[in-house]
Formats: sequence, C-alpha cells, structure tokens
Amino acid sequence: MNISSIDIRQLRYFVAVVRHGSFRSAAQAIHISQPPLTRQIQQLEHAIGTELLIRRNRGVEPTTAGAAFFRDAENILETLERAAHRAKLTGEGQMGRLDVGIFGSAVLDTVPRIIKAFREIYPKVEIILHDMDRETQLEALRDGRIAVGLNRFFEREPGLEWETLHSEEMMLAVPSAHPLAAKSAICFPDLDGEPVIFYPRVQRPSGFTRYLMRLFHEREMVPNVVQSVDNAVTAVALASSGLGLCFVVEGAQNLQLPGVVYRRFKPEEKLSSDLSIIWRSDDDSPLVEAFLDVARKCDMRTAVEPA
Repeated sequence: MNISSIDIRQLRYFVAVVRHGSFRSAAQAIHISQPPLTRQIQQLEHAIGTELLIRRNRGVEPTTAGAAFFRDAENILETLERAAHRAKLTGEGQMGRLDVGIFGSAVLDTVPRIIKAFREIYPKVEIILHDMDRETQLEALRDGRIAVGLNRFFEREPGLEWETLHSEEMMLAVPSAHPLAAKSAICFPDLDGEPVIFYPRVQRPSGFTRYLMRLFHEREMVPNVVQSVDNAVTAVALASSGLGLCFVVEGAQNLQLPGVVYRRFKPEEKLSSDLSIIWRSDDDSPLVEAFLDVARKCDMRTAVEPA
C-alpha cells in the first residue's frame, strides 16, 4: 500500500463514481472525460492494494472494501471542506478567538456595547474578556496573552499602539444622605476635607489614581482618602453605604445602587476621562483589525445619538 501517492482529486473522483453508479455519469458530473477518470480510479486501487469497484454491464458498485473506503473518503472530503472554510473565515477575521483586556467603569457602558456590536457581525468569533488593571494589561499585551486592551489614561509605550475611542464626563458618586446630594452641581472646593474613595489600588500612583491626585494638587488641596479599592464598582458600592465620595465617569450611572446619587461638576469645572483602545504595533491579525473597526464605529454611533 502506497498512500503517499493518493491525492484529494482521486478521492473526489472515487466518491463521484460511487454516488453516480457509473464512470460515464460521474465523468459528466465532474466535467472530465471518462478515460482519465478511469485511470485515476485504477491508480487509487493500485495505491491502496485492493479492488474498490466492481464493473458491471449497467455500471459499477463498490466492493466491501470500496464501501468502507467510500464512507471514510466522504468524511475526509467533508473535513477538508470545513477546515478550508474555517481557515478562510479566520483569515478574514470572521472566526477564531480574541482575548480582550478590560478594566474599570468601561465595563458598565462602553465595553458591553462594543462586545454586543462585534458579536452581531462576527458570531463565530469567541471573545474572552480578562479583567486587568492598566499595568497588567500592558504586560499581557506584550506577552501576547491578550490582543486588545481597553483602558484609561494610556501613555506612550514602546511596541504598542493606541487611540482614544471617546471622552466621558467625570461625575461624583455621592451617598444619598450626604449634604452634597442636595446640590444640582458640584464645584471642586466642595470636596475639601470630604472623605473620598480612590481606585484602582496601586503601590505607586498611576493612571486614574495619579489623575485624581493631580486634580487635588492643582487646586492646592489634599484629598482625604478613606479607602482605596480595586475598581469603580466597589468604590460606588462603598459610596452607597455612606463611606465617602468617589469620582466616576458618566457611564457609571448605569450602576444603579440604593443609597447613592450621581452629581455633575459645574460647567466651569467640567472634567473628562478618555477611554483608549490598545494593541501591539506588530499585530496585523484580521481579528484585531475587525475589533478595532467595530469599536470605532460603535462609539461613532453613540456619539451621534441625541441626548
């Protein structure tokens, strides 16, 4: 038996002959003349080392060995077709796995919208979300553990690309019983001495924590940080219990907890926070390109929606 000489064309020819019950009908169906079809089947039988077809006056029928080979040949051809189809979809960014790093208040608004929009267009792509702080996202991007990151206050990093998806207004989550809850808008001096909750919890101020510290220092104020936590959801939950105030982006209003209200800053003190999408400079994966395209368009749609 010399299976190395068997090719896919011979399998297709053999399957066609068995299905049509004759060389003539099979040759017409696959658009070749009968002599080369007959030669290919003979070469297939020679390579396998056994007769596969019985020639009769009214056509052909498979031998016992031929019937068994026919079932396997059909499976091989179907498997090959599925594999080629998957490869094509993967190459076009329509199939595969995409690991995405997420963190913070973006999970309350922007991230769900992007994921939903992406799944509607690419239902066969498996999206794996990883909850990671900013520094962990950067490490995971470099290591290839994630392909895309969504985070705030990104700064230039070697080997990484990023762009701002959108800017969100900063607000304050205030315990319902706090005097500031009665105000329609807040100015920064209102926070002097008030207990505040910071996040994320880091050893050195970076990202959002550093941004908050700078806001206070620029106004010659010292924040009264009563608690540092890992994320915005925990911070808002603690604010709802009356522990203190916490800064959030506008999308955090989707987190409706009893005991907490959200207040804007006065127009002259309006603050904002950018959300960036980050990826490796050398990653030209169609999946990454597809995700970037959806993320950009998804945010554009949001931007034009009436308030």
